[in-house]
Amino acid sequence: MSRTDLTTSIATRLVDLMRGASLVRGAHVTEQWAADELEVSRTPVRKAMHFLAEIGILERVPNRGFFLARDARDLTRPGPAEGAESDDAEEAAYFELADDQVGGRLENPFSSADVARRYRLTPRQAERVLSRMAAEDLVRRRPGGRGWEFQQVMATVGAHDQSYRFRMIVEPAALLEPGFTVDAEAFAVHRRQQEALLRGDILLLPRAELFQVNASFHEMLTGCSGNPFLLDAVRRQNRLRRLIEYRHQVDRSRLAGQAREHLRLLDLVEGGDRWAASEFLARHLDRVREIKTGIGN
Repeated sequence: MSRTDLTTSIATRLVDLMRGASLVRGAHVTEQWAADELEVSRTPVRKAMHFLAEIGILERVPNRGFFLARDARDLTRPGPAEGAESDDAEEAAYFELADDQVGGRLENPFSSADVARRYRLTPRQAERVLSRMAAEDLVRRRPGGRGWEFQQVMATVGAHDQSYRFRMIVEPAALLEPGFTVDAEAFAVHRRQQEALLRGDILLLPRAELFQVNASFHEMLTGCSGNPFLLDAVRRQNRLRRLIEYRHQVDRSRLAGQAREHLRLLDLVEGGDRWAASEFLARHLDRVREIKTGIGN
């Protein structure tokens, strides 16, 4: 596990620990207590606590330490209690199935019964997982209803790199289209979403929802161009890269900077400086590209 993955992992475990201890807002969370309870050294705990402070779950007070910024019971996304175990099984199967496809371990076509057997689901659960993937345009039924198959998806690092380079051409250009118009209502919605990420949603949102928040941000900006061909290109890239992107959501510690850059983009566009916004977006995509692919310029 990389250092950044370890930071995310320990931060997640620490949130669970604080929730289990029913800590309330203002509770002093010490490095030693967290290290003892999690059975790890203080150094990775310290990094995790700084990350939690960066996204608003903890508050760091100079010379005093870290304090909980809100009640621990609020550190979760509400969901239906009934059927929660079933939901967890389906969520796990969804990502296992996606990972097997990207990793080349899945034979196409496959049946609903294959999915149920391979991922330890009931027939009804398997159908729900496949229906969800179909709604996201990841899989489709074969002609005649004989089994399922994955649509074209991105499965290699090289293709991922090329996808980002394509987006570096299309998305910054969209901001300079003569028909570009700020959608004030959409900007407000996405500003609230990005700010919520910095108040803890980076760690609390499910992987699929976290991807959707960020993908829809880029689609919204491109859609403001008024050029449907540019928007269609970005939407297609988001569909193609969805599965390989899920692999990168394990490490969430880098996403705070990304959310702040999204907010900066909104500021630049709303301020009327679309040339600066276009250049900033190109640099933003290039930085994320290098982080996710490990391929330099």
